Amino acid sequence: MNDQVTVIWAREPIPAGPSVFLAGPTPRDAVTPSWRPAAIAAIEACWQGPGPLLVLAPETAGGLRESDYDDQIEWEVAGLDSASAILFWIPRDVRRLPGFTTNVEFGLYARSGRVVLGCPPDCPNPERNRYLVSTARRYGVPVVETLSDAVASALTLVGAEPVS
Repeated sequence: MNDQVTVIWAREPIPAGPSVFLAGPTPRDAVTPSWRPAAIAAIEACWQGPGPLLVLAPETAGGLRESDYDDQIEWEVAGLDSASAILFWIPRDVRRLPGFTTNVEFGLYARSGRVVLGCPPDCPNPERNRYLVSTARRYGVPVVETLSDAVASALTLVGAEPVS
């Protein structure tokens, strides 16, 4: 655990400061595991910045979606707008992790200069990420295939060289 990394969960107040928003599909059931705990652990292991880092995680601490959707949307927009880096991790599975909202968010922020796109080639439906990858390349967004590379790229965008 890195005491310089603070996780801000959905609908918690978002403080000012360097931050990484964890964008991507959220499990819709209790069976599908969230990818965000692994991303948070990787960020905690790698962060060596000159000060604290916020990780904005758009799900509850338990990993499921919140039922108050309007509050969730407002929190996510505020987090995406304020984040120093937006780490998109899209382990596309059209049945369990479809990522339809993620597609829209990626399109809105792809030109921001604050985005990293991670698309694992071994996910259930990698062909459903081709358009995002093409768009990312068009706008100079780093495209990676592992969560650890996505974390490293996001931390570089924040302004710190990650520890490998």
